[in-house]
Amino acid sequence: MADSSPPQRSLFPGLALLFVGLLLLVHSYRGLDIAHLFSHWWPVLIIFWGAVKLYERVLAGRSGQPRTSPISAGEILLVLGLLCLLGIVAGVDVIRGKFPWDDFPVRGDRFDFDLNVKPQPVPADSRITIRNGRGDISVRSGDDSQIHVDGKKNVKAWNATDAEHIASAISFEIAKNGDGYEVRPANSSSDTRARVDLDISVPKGAAVAIRNERGDVSVSDMNKPVIVNTTRGDVDIHDTGGDVTIDTGKGDVKVSDTKGNVKVSGHGGEINVSSATGGLTIDGEFFGPIRADKIAKGVRFLSQRTDLTLTQLTGHLETGSGNLEIADAPGNLTLRTNSYDISIENAGGKLRVDNRNGNIEVRFSVPPKEDIEMTNSSSPITLSLPESSSFDIVADCHSCDIDSEFSSDTLKHTSSGGDAHLEGKYGKSRGPKIRLKTSYGPISLRKTS
Repeated sequence: MADSSPPQRSLFPGLALLFVGLLLLVHSYRGLDIAHLFSHWWPVLIIFWGAVKLYERVLAGRSGQPRTSPISAGEILLVLGLLCLLGIVAGVDVIRGKFPWDDFPVRGDRFDFDLNVKPQPVPADSRITIRNGRGDISVRSGDDSQIHVDGKKNVKAWNATDAEHIASAISFEIAKNGDGYEVRPANSSSDTRARVDLDISVPKGAAVAIRNERGDVSVSDMNKPVIVNTTRGDVDIHDTGGDVTIDTGKGDVKVSDTKGNVKVSGHGGEINVSSATGGLTIDGEFFGPIRADKIAKGVRFLSQRTDLTLTQLTGHLETGSGNLEIADAPGNLTLRTNSYDISIENAGGKLRVDNRNGNIEVRFSVPPKEDIEMTNSSSPITLSLPESSSFDIVADCHSCDIDSEFSSDTLKHTSSGGDAHLEGKYGKSRGPKIRLKTSYGPISLRKTS
């Protein structure tokens, strides 16, 4: 007798709704980047769907119920609907990031009003915090032990009367806050039709912390640490004697001629750091280009894509447009990344590179003294060394060839099944160990011209 029992209901619709709902909940409360997640991982929903259907088939077979629920038109519509929902949320996030709603220009004429704040005497080594909502902030050292605040209130309105009314409600104060001082708006209200550009001078020995929402920040000629936290706007800091710490949500960053460490974190565009006697740390997602020149105590760069450590940089580093270039790094260099074409010249210490889907080119103008290890996948490795170099080498190339301009009786080159292997010693003295490994991309050993 045929089994007339109805097919089992699928678990997939409920699980899919639960999964997507949790994603949206985390997105709302924890800032999950749905745009990045959707663009790279949307096939997971299809894989999840297939896994649930296979599980239901196996479960039905074990329970003696051969009939399982097939893929229904409702499930197909559900998957398409969920993908559309995630796509819409991702699209809205991208648009908000590029064109925030409250950044659209307010219609009307522009009216400017002077901002007058009474100067405040402060100790020469005081801590000073500067807060602003909308507008640029410029901070420099002054000639006396006072905080001087000048500025402009910029108001968009249909007429002068309305503009004066809006501007009259905007004022700033210098207030004592614990053992420091704070430059801040005198009231908490804000108006999208107005912005305040601040020009502030403080004692040269003061430690400065700036909190700005929307607007550029510039700091110069300060001897103590500088901290900048901005949601949206460019940051330019130069000629400082202490550490520089920048946390940005969107904008370019430029730091030059500083006698301390530099740390840049958050999200943004271009980064340019030069002539720092300390170290440089970059932690976040910056879409570049990223440039660093003459960083005495090296560079630490962390992102979802890249993990780079340089113990010293006397030359320059630059990333952008799928390229990562490093020149004149006397210390150790460790790099793990993917999909970058990597170019390294004159590394002085131990060198370790792990890449995927991008060329690796390393060149030495003098014989290396420290070990070299490079791993790649689906792309070539090219290593150029002076003919006078001495080294021990092990090179493996899966489904590719090894081409070497170095020849010696102690170097053994073999090929088998499309794979290539090179091992042995070269040179008259004991040299560093070189380990090269890649697949589907040749390995080339060149003599530096």
